[in-house]
Amino acid sequence: MSYANPEALVSTEWLADHLSAPDVRVVDASWYLPAMERDAKSEFAGQHITGAVFFDIDEIADTEDPLPHMLPSTEKFSSRMRRLGLGDGARIVVYDGFGLFSAPRVWWMFRFFGHEDVAVLDGGLPKWLAENRPVVSQPSRVQERHFTSRMNSFIVRNFRQIKANLDSRREQILDARSAGRFAGTEAEPRTGLRSGHIPGSLNLPFGEILDPTDQTLLPAKALRAKFENAGIDLGKPVVTTCGSGVSAAVLALALHLVGHRDVAVYDGSWSEWGAVEDAPVEP
Repeated sequence: MSYANPEALVSTEWLADHLSAPDVRVVDASWYLPAMERDAKSEFAGQHITGAVFFDIDEIADTEDPLPHMLPSTEKFSSRMRRLGLGDGARIVVYDGFGLFSAPRVWWMFRFFGHEDVAVLDGGLPKWLAENRPVVSQPSRVQERHFTSRMNSFIVRNFRQIKANLDSRREQILDARSAGRFAGTEAEPRTGLRSGHIPGSLNLPFGEILDPTDQTLLPAKALRAKFENAGIDLGKPVVTTCGSGVSAAVLALALHLVGHRDVAVYDGSWSEWGAVEDAPVEP
């Protein structure tokens, strides 16, 4: 069984063959949790795929919102993309330094702002390096390019919508956090957050849909089995969530790849839900 939407994922072989194509733009979207003790910006400065530009998830965001890396305004996103040379007509390929962790968040952001011609590099930078493919340290030359933002509100959910869904149960909520954090037996990495999960939600840790040998996404048949074993009905709407809206996008990408047509990401995720005192929590 092949992916239903294979254009959303490219292999290292594909990127190597198309790296010099005039319409291809490469984006390093690396981002790490504090516990990982890694600095995405300095790592990018040390080495990155030829031609790549750095997408700062924490800065290309609504920095006035106390929640981490919430979606920015259309004006800010368009401005930042123009400066990075990521504009209309470009085939954008996003990767990260973990393998497959934060790149899907940026894939989802591009789609939210109306740019559909975007894909994730399967296995990311670790796979690229393991195959001895070239990297550089010098900054990429960027020519500004116009980016037209067209907000797609169908693929994002907010606190109010998730709370309303507690009664309607129209949408299935799928949590990408670890089983321990979902169950409330493992402490949250951010201070001030309660433990547990949104009532009625299901759990599928994002790492379980990756091949442990190279951090690539599992084949389509295996992905479908993972979702079904987690209790997801692939014929009904799904909203993915996690700690702060990053790994939730890994599940959203996988659902898109297997052909699910109604998938959204809860942008505030547990950083928001777990901090609101009157938001119900299941342990």
